[in-house]
Amino acid sequence: MVLISNIIGVFFIVTVAFRFLLSKLFCMYPQTTLRAVFLFRWTLLVFVFWLVSMQEATHAEEAGSGHYAPGFLASAVDMTPINEAFVVRVKTLNYEGSLGNTKLPIAGLVVTEADIETSEVALELVWNPKGEFIDGWSYSMGATFPYVSMKVSAEIVDELDNIASVSRRVTSEESGFGDLIFQPLMLSHTIERYWWGDYRLAIYAPTGEYEIGRLANTGKNYWTLSPTLALIHIEPAIGREFSVFGGIDFNSNNSDIDYQTGIQAHVESTFVQNLILFGGFTGIGASGYWYRQLTGDSGRGAVLGKLKSEAFGIGPVLSYRTQWNNAEIFCELKWLHDIEASQRYEGDTISLKVSAEY
Repeated sequence: MVLISNIIGVFFIVTVAFRFLLSKLFCMYPQTTLRAVFLFRWTLLVFVFWLVSMQEATHAEEAGSGHYAPGFLASAVDMTPINEAFVVRVKTLNYEGSLGNTKLPIAGLVVTEADIETSEVALELVWNPKGEFIDGWSYSMGATFPYVSMKVSAEIVDELDNIASVSRRVTSEESGFGDLIFQPLMLSHTIERYWWGDYRLAIYAPTGEYEIGRLANTGKNYWTLSPTLALIHIEPAIGREFSVFGGIDFNSNNSDIDYQTGIQAHVESTFVQNLILFGGFTGIGASGYWYRQLTGDSGRGAVLGKLKSEAFGIGPVLSYRTQWNNAEIFCELKWLHDIEASQRYEGDTISLKVSAEY
């Protein structure tokens, strides 16, 4: 913790010094100074974020995944509205992955050779009640209602006289409402004409179904607090979009099996180049993510101890934006391939998002 505090202190000192230097060099161009300082701060924040993540050994969360799907929140379609608006988003996510011969804790069981298929459809509602509440800042709130279908097949690992052995293969299927997501705090900050900051707090509530000994569960049976910040750049004149999101997830204890999933961190980024096609802006680009667990799992249910968990992936993005009946319509189709995953499922994610802003 001392090292982390020192790093943050150095971050602010260097930022102040950098701004002072720029003010002397660009005294006639204050906007250039502000933009350079902001970008420099973001570069340092990413560096600090990486250093903090390196201070702890990494581990594996229960069931091989947390509430947040890495790479899902990564582009301008997820942006908090700047002006007074009501936004309706329909999001779909399909994931297929496998675990290999790695052991994994799931709902009080220890499994290996696990395969998973997940389909999720979610309705997200976001409301900005009055546009800017102070100069350059807008407030919104939102909620997401997911419906999840899941199939998990795995070998059950039993332990007798401290000797682990595979006893049987089990397949489990379940469908139902997942854990609700509330976003009571969503802030958008207009930095410059083409640059925005996005700051939000998401709360995952354990409303989905969860049963001990069942491999497929639509809920996690614990709460998650997920603060996220983002930098978004949209320049319509040349059709360029760029965004980077970073978040940290803090999880409560799964009391049914006394399993405390550790803190998770993730960084996602998307670049899209747009062309004027089909009556709107049609974009093609790439998106990627990096995920790491920062602290170890704990509790009596963490029978496998501390396991390394990390993943990163990349894939193509197609998007389309247009106006229809006084609404701004935004669609995004994305495929993410897990390039590497350790102590997590490794596979492919296909997601589709359709957003209408009124």
